[in-house]
Amino acid sequence: GMDKAQRRARAIELFKQVGIPDPADRLNSFPHQMSGGQCQRVMIAMAIACNPKLLIADEPTTALDVTIQKQILDLLVSLQAKYGMGLIMITHNMGVVAETADRVIVQYKGRKMEEADVLSLFESPKSNYTRALLSALPENAVGDRLPTVTDMLFEAAPSGAGA
Repeated sequence: GMDKAQRRARAIELFKQVGIPDPADRLNSFPHQMSGGQCQRVMIAMAIACNPKLLIADEPTTALDVTIQKQILDLLVSLQAKYGMGLIMITHNMGVVAETADRVIVQYKGRKMEEADVLSLFESPKSNYTRALLSALPENAVGDRLPTVTDMLFEAAPSGAGA
């Protein structure tokens, strides 16, 4: 194990790796004294502290503004390369998927609907659910109302075939 000074030095080093400014000072901060992005960086530091072979990031950018989202995604990808670890990201944000994923599994109600490389998924989705999900993105909107995934599923599968 490590003594107190070694543990503190390790924590400071981890904070540096994830880009927390003034890491020695931040070590004594409470979560309410940090921004959302800094709190997310603390969580990432904790996750990499044990040098994992696989990092599972569940909604790593939720509730962060787009600038901080990009920084967190870049950080995760750089740590993945630096440590040679696998990275599984669980997200509802298709922009995050498009930016960072190599392979994608789309799930609906806990069931796998489709698995594909990221380019194929966006260019030619195979399942009705994936098509509906992509059609419901604001950038794909047609008309005054953004369709819901449920709207698209019923249009895509009138026979009740579902996804």
